[in-house]
Amino acid sequence: MKKEEGWHMYSEIKHLKKIGLKKSQIARKLDISRPTVNKYLNMSTDEFEEFIEGIQVRKKKPEPYSAEILLWLREFPDLSASQIFDWLEEKYKTLPFSEETLRRYIRLLRQEHNIHKTTKIREYEGVEELPMGKQMQVDFGEIKVKKEDGKDIRLYVMCFVLAHSRYKYCEWQSRPFTTSDII
Repeated sequence: MKKEEGWHMYSEIKHLKKIGLKKSQIARKLDISRPTVNKYLNMSTDEFEEFIEGIQVRKKKPEPYSAEILLWLREFPDLSASQIFDWLEEKYKTLPFSEETLRRYIRLLRQEHNIHKTTKIREYEGVEELPMGKQMQVDFGEIKVKKEDGKDIRLYVMCFVLAHSRYKYCEWQSRPFTTSDII
């Protein structure tokens, strides 16, 4: 959030409250969450100034990877944040941020460096049935489950559906699949 946008939002929330709107009405009108409205209403002007300054200078967790991410975005402008997250995860194994954090960071990088995502309209059509054993569909998924000790664990799945027989096969593991896992 830019400083001037933040101040505009803050003053708009304060104004709408002053004229008598309820918090949920303010949230709907400004298309923000009620907790955000509450947070802003509970802040004094000085507290908000401190808050907005903190946002401006706070270091972003994906920042150490920015040069690499920019290189990829310039070379492949149609890359999705999910693809970039997967590439980083394959290269560095564990990352100190979530995919959603990276998605927000990439949105900022695209704006700052004027890298527009190119999209192509995909055309779909039926394909001829191939002989038995020559075609399958592969899908990936993940789920969070509780371990016996009550802690959450994330499990990853890769499922195959053979086109001819519709036979299904799934492989599970406790970490995201890499290219070598798939091969």
